[in-house]
Amino acid sequence: MAQDNVFFQKIERIFDQKSAPLVMGILNITSDSFYDGGKYLQPGAYLAQAEKMIKERADILDIGAYSTRPGAAEVDEATEKERLTSAITTIRKQFPEVLISADTFRASVAQKAIEAGANIINDISGGTMDEAMFNTVAELDVPYILMHIQGTPQTMQVDPQYENVTQEVKTFFEERIEILNKKGLKKIILDPGFGFGKTIEHNYQLLREMDQFQGLGLPVLAGISRKSMIYKLLNIKVEESLNGTSILNTFALQKGAKILRVHDVKEAKEVVQLHSLLNK
Repeated sequence: MAQDNVFFQKIERIFDQKSAPLVMGILNITSDSFYDGGKYLQPGAYLAQAEKMIKERADILDIGAYSTRPGAAEVDEATEKERLTSAITTIRKQFPEVLISADTFRASVAQKAIEAGANIINDISGGTMDEAMFNTVAELDVPYILMHIQGTPQTMQVDPQYENVTQEVKTFFEERIEILNKKGLKKIILDPGFGFGKTIEHNYQLLREMDQFQGLGLPVLAGISRKSMIYKLLNIKVEESLNGTSILNTFALQKGAKILRVHDVKEAKEVVQLHSLLNK
């Protein structure tokens, strides 16, 4: 299913190298996400948060119904599908022009999410946890966020190992991009997957070397917001990690990030604005 014309220009901005970086606001319809789990389970709560992020000029809302924090409990397919499609339908009705990304690794959920009004599929598994995902997104003809992960959310932080994390993530991207291109899908966004099967050292190497992904010719998303690579390193609480998030988001922009995926939209938009002025 091709994208509706009303969203064409907004989606083109993602893939226009000359346009300013974008901010994606995180909206978790979950009970156990690492930072905001349980806050937005009810329609009134998630509509209020969606409105807040839109007022703070979020370019995209990323809606998920399955927590993928390390060691998260599994959510059955029917529950995820009902939670996610219900939230997307409700938010789409209230905010008809906002770009919505559906955060799911299941092909059947992705299908229903697009039918409910989502515009983008954000797959934390890069197609490794559901072999039907690539065919589904290619048939839907929607932008696809291809994220790297080692293992699954339940196992990914159990002693992750790499010889060279940046090179291995890049090879993963190259292989998966080739498969998607052969299926006819060109609108791909790359996410190195900070915290998904990586140690703190792996995460900082990836961030330092994130510009190496620029040669792939696709926009790169940085999902660093309030993650343990910040608060564990600084020995602070997750609630105290906004300052560290802003610092690392600034560095990610310097390394070529096109999208910042964040919990705190206002602060991320300020980072983008200041970075753009500094790099005029």
